[in-house]
Parts: sequence; structure tokens; C-alpha cells
Amino acid sequence: MKPKMDFDLEHPIIKIEHLRKVFGEKEVLKDVNLIFPKGSTTVILGLSGSGKSTIIKHIVGLMKPTSGDIFVDGTNVATCSEEELRSVRKETGFLFQDGAMFDSMNIFDNVAFPLREHFKLSEKEIEEKVLNMLSMTGLDAKRVAKLFPNELSGGMRKRAGLARAIIMEPQIILYDEPTSGLDPITSDLITQLILKLQRELGVTSVLITHDMKESFKAADFLAFLFEGEIIEWADNESFKNSTNPYVRQLLNGSGEGPIKFSG
Repeated sequence: MKPKMDFDLEHPIIKIEHLRKVFGEKEVLKDVNLIFPKGSTTVILGLSGSGKSTIIKHIVGLMKPTSGDIFVDGTNVATCSEEELRSVRKETGFLFQDGAMFDSMNIFDNVAFPLREHFKLSEKEIEEKVLNMLSMTGLDAKRVAKLFPNELSGGMRKRAGLARAIIMEPQIILYDEPTSGLDPITSDLITQLILKLQRELGVTSVLITHDMKESFKAADFLAFLFEGEIIEWADNESFKNSTNPYVRQLLNGSGEGPIKFSG
């Protein structure tokens, strides 16, 4: 059980207002309104293909909205300049679903990549930071640093990807399916790492996941995206006890309820 914490809901570090995204003729996000309190972990839940990953890609500026605003620590990434967006990205770590490692680089160079892109550091400083971050994620840093992505297990790749996501000590970390494809023990390890980073670095975490068990272990807040809108947002305990029939069906994993499946 996570300790109860008080969060400033009036001044969230991320605030999404009336976010709409259209791809061709498909309206994926209709009217998303959501806040992410500083220092909290928020899990976004939803059906497959509902647009969860689309939301976090807007937060880091990988996508531009059809309309609406996304404020990250006061900067509107929907309308900001490239220079401002670069500053936002320095403060934002992103763990992609597959780890998104460069296959041609060993793990050391993968993790060091953001430092070399954004800072002028000596190789000694880079080495110290890389090994520290690999160790923080529970890896045998010196051994793993020499390996290539295809030499690691799925769980090790996720942890190496997490080391790269936190190498610049960001305020915010975005996780896209961090436990996808992992066994229950490794999934729990990743969740514990997410909690450790929140506790030790004070980061704000945003998770996209289908893993209900790990969601409730990690989350301070949960949001349910359905048909392009957030239909429920609540703290962990309130979400578990929600009377919203859509949320109840999601939590029960049932085919019976207001959510209809075609095909």
C-alpha cells in the first residue's frame, strides 16, 4: 500500500484542456481534460486503440493537437516554439513500450545518448552518470553497459530504457506500457522501480497500461479514457470503489455492461 500523500490539485505540473486529435476521418480524442499533480503517479486506462498513447505523445510534443492546449510546467506545448519545446523535453523522460533502443549501440551509448545530445559533459562525467542510472534501475551496470539490446531480456531492456529516460533527471516521466510482455515478477519489479523514482527523485509519472494489478500498486490517481474523453478521474481508492458502470465493467474485466464490443 502506498502512503497517503497530499497533492496540489490547483497547480498541476501538467494540465490538458479540451484536447482533440483527428487522424484523417477518425476522431481519436474528442475532448480530453486532465490534470497531473506534481510528484504524483497517474495511470491512464482505456480499451486497446482508445488513444491513451496519443495523449502522452502530445505531452512531450511528439504530436500536435487538432485543437486544445497542453500545459507542461506552464509551457503550452501545443503552441510553443521549438526552443521552448526543447526545454520541456529536457525535463521529460519517455519510456517507450519496446524500450526503443538503438540496436547498433551498446547499452552504455544508448543510455548516454540524451546527455550527449543536450549537454557538454566530459566522458568521465557521462560514464559516472550512466553507471549510476543503470545501477539505480537494478542492473549490473558495468556488465550490462557493454552489451547490446538484443543481448538483454525483455525486463532488462525495459530497465535500461528506464535508465535512459531518467539520465537527465527529469521532472516528468512518461511510461508507455512499462510492464507489457513481462512475467508477473518482472512486472512487479518495474512497478517498484517506478515508485522508487517517484520517492527518491520526486518525479511526476504518467503511465499507460492494461495491467490493472500493477496500476493500483503504482497509482495515486487513475483516469479512464473512453470514446475520446476522460469519463472518470479519481484517486486510487475512489477509483476502485467507483459506481460508474463503465469503470465497474473495466475493473471486473467483463463482457457484460455498457461497453459494447464489435467484431
